[in-house]
Amino acid sequence: MDLRLLSSFLAVVEEGHFGRAAARLFLSPPAVTQHIRRLESELGTRLLYRSPVSPTPAGERLAGHARTLLAAANAALDDLAGVAEAGPAPVRPLRVGIMGHGSAELTPAAINAYRRARPEVPVQIRQLDYTEHVSALTGDRVDVAFVRPAPEDERITADVLTTEQRIVVVPQSSPLADAREEGARLADVAALPFFRVPPHTPRVFTDYLYFGLDSGRRGPCALTPQDVLTGVVTGRAAGSGLKSFARYYAWPGALFVPVLDAPWESSYLAVRTADRDPEVRIFRALALALARELGPRIAEGPLDHAIR
Repeated sequence: MDLRLLSSFLAVVEEGHFGRAAARLFLSPPAVTQHIRRLESELGTRLLYRSPVSPTPAGERLAGHARTLLAAANAALDDLAGVAEAGPAPVRPLRVGIMGHGSAELTPAAINAYRRARPEVPVQIRQLDYTEHVSALTGDRVDVAFVRPAPEDERITADVLTTEQRIVVVPQSSPLADAREEGARLADVAALPFFRVPPHTPRVFTDYLYFGLDSGRRGPCALTPQDVLTGVVTGRAAGSGLKSFARYYAWPGALFVPVLDAPWESSYLAVRTADRDPEVRIFRALALALARELGPRIAEGPLDHAIR
């Protein structure tokens, strides 16, 4: 597929006007119109309504894919721009850190998209515990990390990938068990025995875990979601997370209750601010392109097709 056609199509979708799209691309309006016709002919379907200009259902789907493809192409061109002719350098693996379930379905979607775009680069996955919110990156143990909330560290740059409702996870014996359908409020969860984390856990992460509340009542120590759920199903602790947490950790005996008045929170892709590794840039571009397409839908529920 000719990327010029995709570029023209995406410009028309984003501008909502053939003339403005042509001006943005430094092309004539007839040239942009011809690009759209060629693309529709190649794909065998109508992509744009003409009056007013807006994408058809097929065009909506293609727009998401076009953003991903163009982002990957641009990142690849940047990568090749400075390559010398001295021969290929040794291939260094891209190390991906994932805290908990990362950014839900977006996590495997981004990793698989990168593997398709850069099949020659090995990918190493590292599961991060709660204390590694920042240190895995600053300690050079991973190159990119799916974390939450946003790190408060100038050495780290973080991009929003998903934004979701907050939940608490409690045992079936909890007084909040009856609220799993209608939801609870912050006042209801303030006295829960949330699990403890080690003292060197970043404060921004503990504030996120405890909703900024400080009841002084804490359960056993935990470093991973599995630790949390073990404490929950044995009746010793409560946990918190994003709504998608329930899809990934549906343990028997654990109930997931939405917290209606808690601010929605985001998951992030974090990288080292000073890192100029082209592979990191390519992965980041792909993840952000996918986030624009899938992020809002992840907040609504599971996306089975997103992981393929």
